[in-house]
Amino acid sequence: MGLPLAVEFAKLYPVIGFDIKPERIQELGRKKDHTKELSEKELDAIMVTEPRHDKGLYCTGEIDELRDCNIFIVTVPTPVDSHKRPDMKPLQLASETVGKVLKRGDIVIYESTVYPGATEEVCIPVLSQISGLRFNEDFYCGYSPERINPGDKEHTVQNIRKITSGSTPEVADKVDALYASIVKVGTHKASSIKVAEAAKVIENAQRDINIAFVNELSKIFNRMDIDTHEVLQAAATKWNFLPFKPGLVGGHCVGVDPYYLAQKAQEVGYHPEMILAGRRLNDGMGSYIAHEVVKLMIKKNVAIKNAEILILGITFKENCPDIRNTRVVDIINELKTYNTNITVYDPWASAEEVRREYEVETLRKLSDNGKYNTIILAVAHKEFLDENWSQWLKPDGVIYDVKGVLPMQLVDSRL
Repeated sequence: MGLPLAVEFAKLYPVIGFDIKPERIQELGRKKDHTKELSEKELDAIMVTEPRHDKGLYCTGEIDELRDCNIFIVTVPTPVDSHKRPDMKPLQLASETVGKVLKRGDIVIYESTVYPGATEEVCIPVLSQISGLRFNEDFYCGYSPERINPGDKEHTVQNIRKITSGSTPEVADKVDALYASIVKVGTHKASSIKVAEAAKVIENAQRDINIAFVNELSKIFNRMDIDTHEVLQAAATKWNFLPFKPGLVGGHCVGVDPYYLAQKAQEVGYHPEMILAGRRLNDGMGSYIAHEVVKLMIKKNVAIKNAEILILGITFKENCPDIRNTRVVDIINELKTYNTNITVYDPWASAEEVRREYEVETLRKLSDNGKYNTIILAVAHKEFLDENWSQWLKPDGVIYDVKGVLPMQLVDSRL
C-alpha cells in the first residue's frame, strides 16, 4: 500500500520512499514492482535517482536520508501472531525509525490498520521516547487509514475517498488538505484519530462477518443439495441485498483486522461474540473444503491415498501475487493428512516466496502430460477461467470450484 501512495504524492511533491529491505529498493531502482501495482512505465515516469526539491520519488534504505522530511507516512503491515493476537512490532519498529529523525514541527501520519487508540497508546510514546520531543508541542500526528485493494486497477488511491484525522484541529486540517491534493473523489475529516482508526477496522470486520454468513449458508445449502451461487443470484434481484459470495478469507486485512477490534474490546471488558464467531467460521473453510473434496472422491471411487491433486492458485485473491495470510494453504495442509500428492499451480505467485513462507512447492507452468484425480480451483486467476480442465483429469476424476467461476457442466461441486 505504500508504493501507490508514494507515487501519487510524488506527482506533486518531493517524496522519499523508505524500506528496510535492500532487495525492495534495488527492485524499484530497476523500475520493477513485484506486487504488480505499478508498471515499469509508471515507475520510470516518477522515480528519481537522488532527492529532489520539486517533485519525484526517491527510494532509499538509509535512515539519514530522511532527516529533511517534515511529513512521515507509516504504511507497515499489522499482522497477528500464532495466537491471533495483534502483533504491533512492525508498527513499533517503524515508529522507532521515524523517531530517530523526527524534528520540531514534523507530522507523523499512520495508515496501518489498528484498533482504536493504538496510535496514541503505542506509536506516539515510542516517537516521544526516541526523539526526546513532546507530543502536540514539538511534533504532531495524524491517522488516515489505507483503503487500497491489491490488484484492483479501478479503485486506486485517487478514486477512493480518504478518511483523515489529526492530533489537533490545525493538524487535522493540514493532514486533510495534504490528502485532498491527490485524492480526486475527496476526503472525510474525522473528529479524532480514534474515530478514524475505528472506521477502518470495522470496514474489514463488517466484510468478514458478511462472508462468514454466506459461508454458513453454503454449508447449509450443500446438505440440502441446493447450489448456493444460484440462491445468491436469485436473492440479488432485490435492490438492497448485499452481494457477498462464499469463499476463503485471507490476506493482510479482512482475515486479520477483526482480531485487532476483538482484542481491544476484550481489554475494555466486552467479549465480542459475532466478530469472533465470524472469524472461527471463516478460518475453518479450508478444512471444510478439503473434507468436501475427499467425500466427492470417495463417491466416485477415487482412491484417496496417493491421489494426484491439482490446486489452482495459492495467492489470497485473484490476479494478484500477494500470498500474505492465504487460506489456500489450509486446503493443502488438510489434504496432505490423507497422504495425497499435491501439485500447486499459480502463474502469479513467486515460487520462492511461497516456499519460504509456507514450505509449499508451486509451479508457474503446468506440464502438458499431467493428469490428476482431482482439480480444485482455489483462486480465480484469469488464466484459469477459459481452460477446459476436464482434459487434465484422469477417468472419473473430480473438479471442485471454490470460487464458483467455472461452467456448471464442468464441475462436480462448488462452494
